[in-house]
Amino acid sequence: MVQRLRVRYAKRGRLRFTSHRDISRAVERAVRRADVPVAFSAGFSPHPRISYVGAAAPTGVASEAEYLEIGVTRQCDPERLRAALDTSLPPGLDVLAVVEASTGNLADQLECSVWELRLPRADPALAATAVERFNAAERVEVERLTKKGLRRFDAREAVLNLEVIEGTETTAGQASSQPCVILRMVVRHATPAVRPDDVLTGLRLAGFAPPVPPEVTRLAQGPLDVGTGEPADPFGLDRDVTRGGGAEPASEHVGGDL
Repeated sequence: MVQRLRVRYAKRGRLRFTSHRDISRAVERAVRRADVPVAFSAGFSPHPRISYVGAAAPTGVASEAEYLEIGVTRQCDPERLRAALDTSLPPGLDVLAVVEASTGNLADQLECSVWELRLPRADPALAATAVERFNAAERVEVERLTKKGLRRFDAREAVLNLEVIEGTETTAGQASSQPCVILRMVVRHATPAVRPDDVLTGLRLAGFAPPVPPEVTRLAQGPLDVGTGEPADPFGLDRDVTRGGGAEPASEHVGGDL
């Protein structure tokens, strides 16, 4: 392995229902189709050096900020590799940015996430009251069934910001007149991990019960910017300005070899 490349990709549309295992298989196939000179581990059962960074968005949850690293056996241009991978993946798995790794552990940069929950037909007034109560509480104890059994933990401490936004429903990209509550939250990555559904459980305890399951999207994740209270770009230190490190839209491709 002579180079490590860090990849940001999105999971959109129907692909949000794809399991992490299926996504990893799709990525390995795309690496082969794109003729990426991926490095392999040593030993009796070599595996491609593709590692997924951070906690993956759960099945059924869309994301604009999932991360992985690829080790390659020769130097590759990050933008050409981004375009080749994006072309080789199915629509809905979109490669947004690729940079050469020049800093330490990327996982250490993923300190918090921004989540958006769309709740069609929910009552905005009840949502606002429940969010106010949640934010004012010192602790919000919730329970979740884990592999080790039922676990009880505080869902409040990890939530850095929680706000409610009124919107309208969208179906097949078309807006309607039906109300839609949008919850936006910034959640610090902690142990145990506090997920959006844990926060929603806390809001139910405060009197807000959405009539339908939420549409959840991870909008961003990265190091916490104490000035803004939002995650910063985890690729910020890796970007090579002289090579145009900013990502092009996922639908734009460039030709040529890697």
